[in-house]
Amino acid sequence: MNTSLFEQATIRYDNKDYRGALRGYTACLQDTSVPFSLGEVGLIYHRIGNCLVKLKNPQEAIQAYAQAASDAAYSVKGALQNNIGMAYASLRDYNNAKLHFQQAVEDPTYDTPYKAYMGLGNAELKLGNSAEAGVAFREAALDEGNPDPAKALLNLGICFMALDRPQDAIASYQSAQEFDMAPDTSNRLHASMGQAYAADGQMEEAVKAFEAAISDGTYLLSDSASVDYQRALSAVAHMSPAADADMSGFDVTAEGDYYGDSDDPFFYDEGYEEQDPSQYPGFVGAYAGNDDRFFETTDAELEALSKNLAKKDRKRRNIGLKVLVVLIVLVVIALGAAIFGYTQGYGWPTQEAVAKQLFQDPEGAGGSVFIDTLSEESIKSMCAPVVTDSDVAIDGVNKSMTDSVVYATAKTAEGGDVTYRINMVRDLVGWKVSSIELYFPSQS
Repeated sequence: MNTSLFEQATIRYDNKDYRGALRGYTACLQDTSVPFSLGEVGLIYHRIGNCLVKLKNPQEAIQAYAQAASDAAYSVKGALQNNIGMAYASLRDYNNAKLHFQQAVEDPTYDTPYKAYMGLGNAELKLGNSAEAGVAFREAALDEGNPDPAKALLNLGICFMALDRPQDAIASYQSAQEFDMAPDTSNRLHASMGQAYAADGQMEEAVKAFEAAISDGTYLLSDSASVDYQRALSAVAHMSPAADADMSGFDVTAEGDYYGDSDDPFFYDEGYEEQDPSQYPGFVGAYAGNDDRFFETTDAELEALSKNLAKKDRKRRNIGLKVLVVLIVLVVIALGAAIFGYTQGYGWPTQEAVAKQLFQDPEGAGGSVFIDTLSEESIKSMCAPVVTDSDVAIDGVNKSMTDSVVYATAKTAEGGDVTYRINMVRDLVGWKVSSIELYFPSQS
C-alpha cells in the first residue's frame, strides 16, 4: 500500500475534508505500484465507507463496507457490520439494519458491542418490538466498555413504558441518574420520569420530576408531558386521586442518532481508533410483588391435638386404642414434617417446575401458572419479554412460606442469554407466578 497517499487522505479526513479524503483513499486503492499487505484493502474500503457516511451517501457506504468485509484478512468484522446496520437505519430499512447489528454483536472479537446493541435496540423500537428492544438496551447498559450507559438506561425506560411497566421505567431512569449527562439529556430524563410517575399514580413525585425538567428554563415539555404535568398538579392541589395519565407520547426518544452528528462516534466505528473504556457498573432495578396469604395451622394447635389424643389413650388402655394412638402420632409427625416443609417454602408443584412450565409456552401457560387475580391483559404484558426455552436454566430459588423468587436464564433463538426474576406466591400447597421481570445480575 502506498502509505504516503494513505496518510495524506487520513490527514484530510481528520480535518473534515471528507471529499478530499475520499479521493485520497480511492487513489491509494488504485495505486498498484506498491503491493498491498494482508488486510490493507479491507482497511482502505473501510475508510472509503467512512467518508461516504460523512458525505451522507449511505447506499454507496454500504457497498464500500461490504467490500471491506470481503477481505478475509481484515479482522474488524463487527465494526463493519455495525456501520452497515447504521447506514441501513439511516435509510429507514430497519429489518436489514437489525440483521447487521445482530451480526456485529455475534462477533466475539468486536470490542465495542454496546454500539451495535444500541443500534439494534433502536431498530427493534422502530419495528414495534418493545420487549426485544429492551433486551438490546439492557445489554448495552451492562457492557463495561460503554462510556455512556445512561443513554441505554433512558431507552430501556422507554421500552418499559411501552410495555405498560411504569415502575420498571422509573427504576431505569433512576439508575441513569447515577451517571454524568448533558443538561438537555438530564432535562429529558426528568420529563420522562415525570410521565412514568404519573402513569404509576405517584403524582407528587411526577410534579417534582417535571419541575426539575423545566427548572433551568431551557427545556419545553412535549404536548403529552404537559398534559401529564397539569394533571399531576391538579391531583396534588386537590388531594384527590388523579385520572389515568396520558401515555400517548414520551419526551425522551431513543438516544443516539443512527446517522446524526457525523462527529459523534457513539454508534460509528472509524476502524482505527484505539478504545480505552472506563468501567461502569451495570443497571438494574425492578419492582417485586408480594402476597399476604399464609398457612393458618400453627405448631401450638398441633401440640394441643397431640396432647388431647394422648389423654384419650390413657383412659382407654386396650390394644386397639394403643394401635390407633400410634397411627395418630405417626400422622401428627407426618403432618408436622409437612408443616415444617411448608414453612420452609416447599410445595408441589415446586417453584422450579412452575418456572419451567412458564418458559415452555409463555403465551399458553398463563391460566395454569399465574395467580387468579391477574387479568389476561396483565399476563400478556408480563409474558411479552419472556423467551420460549424448553430447557431454561434455573439459577436459584429464594424460598419462604408465603412467597418465593426464582431466577432463570433462557436462551434466545440467536443464542443469547436473557435472565429473569419470577416472583411466586402460595397457591394451596403449590406455587403460582405473580410477576415476571428482566433481571440484571449486577443489581445483587
